[in-house]
Amino acid sequence: MIALGIPNFANIFSFVSLSTTLWQSQFFSGTTYDVRVVNGFTDNSSLVLVIWCSSQHNDLGGRALQAGDDFSWSLKTNLWATTLFHCTMKWDQRRTSFEAFQVQRDSQRCGPFRTCFWLVKEDGFYFSNDQVNWKKDFSWS
Repeated sequence: MIALGIPNFANIFSFVSLSTTLWQSQFFSGTTYDVRVVNGFTDNSSLVLVIWCSSQHNDLGGRALQAGDDFSWSLKTNLWATTLFHCTMKWDQRRTSFEAFQVQRDSQRCGPFRTCFWLVKEDGFYFSNDQVNWKKDFSWS
């Protein structure tokens, strides 16, 4: 006769508790993305690019970027998939705002490394997930 042991409830409880904790921490904390905005102007040594970025709950502040400088941050998406970061840019007499990160738009296009790059140039705003292939997404006006 084969004896069937009584399950060790302490081990079962530990496994279920650990699994639930891991699932909840991933589910509730969201996915981390890195966003980088680069001043890609070819000749603006006397005029800086002023950038100010924020989300509904996180004001990242402003920066003055010389040519080649960048403004970078990391973020975690929220449970409702509504994470959104706006940036306002000012250069010379031009001023505009754009969405630097929107989870529904960017969760796939930022690629497997979850990196979202923006290159700001005289004619507009270019997006890339590898800093090699750039696509113009927005114009200044």
